[in-house]
Amino acid sequence: MDLSYTPEEEEFRARLRDWLARVLPGLPPKPSPDDWPGRRAYDLGWQRRLHDAGYADVHWDASPTTRLIFLEETEKAGAPYVGANFVGLLHAGPTIAAEGTPEQRERWLPPILRGEEVWCQGFSEPEAGSDLAALRTRAWRDGDAYVVTGSKIWTSHAEVADWCELLVRTDPRAPKHRGITWLAMPMDTPGITVRPLRTLAGSAEFAEVFLDEVRVPVANRVGDENDGWRVTLVTLSFERGTAFAGEVVACRRVLGELAVEARKNGRWDDPALRRRLGRLGAEFRALWRLAQWNVSAAEAAGGVPGTGGSVFKLRYSHARQELYDAAAEVLGADCLDLDRPWTLDRLSSLSYTIAAGTSQIQHTIVAERILGLPKGR
Repeated sequence: MDLSYTPEEEEFRARLRDWLARVLPGLPPKPSPDDWPGRRAYDLGWQRRLHDAGYADVHWDASPTTRLIFLEETEKAGAPYVGANFVGLLHAGPTIAAEGTPEQRERWLPPILRGEEVWCQGFSEPEAGSDLAALRTRAWRDGDAYVVTGSKIWTSHAEVADWCELLVRTDPRAPKHRGITWLAMPMDTPGITVRPLRTLAGSAEFAEVFLDEVRVPVANRVGDENDGWRVTLVTLSFERGTAFAGEVVACRRVLGELAVEARKNGRWDDPALRRRLGRLGAEFRALWRLAQWNVSAAEAAGGVPGTGGSVFKLRYSHARQELYDAAAEVLGADCLDLDRPWTLDRLSSLSYTIAAGTSQIQHTIVAERILGLPKGR
């Protein structure tokens, strides 16, 4: 498989680099991590800049290779992350682009691209996390609406979202994978209660969401009724396919910074630490090559990432945790100081083997869908 870039792709890279060099110095300061209205405005403002410059649709209308170049260059330049826009840009938007009707694409995609609307993800439930298909939030038809009752947990950015990509059970008698429907729910609908959750790192980008007979128009259903699990697999393929690619670049940058810090504080003299950092360097180079391979495979398959994304997500989650364990070794006792670089990132890294599908789930996907091993009973 050819992992090199075409002249047109390199031209895109050069043009993007030039634009970033001109725009980034003039950005306003980032708001406080606890100021979610401010963070929403900041993230939407960055998305609007991307839109006006012609880069807004790179996450779903461009080729996977162009998307990878965009993620690489924006991360290298220190550009703002998608932030509060990540569900809309990286999950819901690509899913609607792939599975939505022309009317749905016209309604929802332009506001995401212009930085006008924020989405949250209403998938996990208190008893349906790793086993997502066990969800019990119920929806039944009442005329031209679904009436939804239940609860969601770990709902990303629910407190500042305009829309929610919501999974509901529309046929409780069907096998659990066949009675699910994918809905787009307006977050200002009566009957919705949002309660923010504070993480170990002290942030509150997740929330519990309680739904009490919330009416969602049938027109907001993406895909057919009871076909939501298939649509969900499309969403998850984007989440595990290219959504983490930019973070690999960030980890490679952190690795270089750790080497500099280790030389300053004398820990570089430890050969075991040097070997550890060197192995991690090789690990992240290999992960970047794997991301390129997955992107090439996605292009051959029409743009939707395949099960190779599970291999990437599985190894990346553990490599990220190992990176920040190495950061703690470099910092020594200072790794307990929350004001030091990398300390909060280390706490955050603990979630990566759980978020976006646990490592156990990824192992099962690799075993069954890639290696062809029999399913467990």
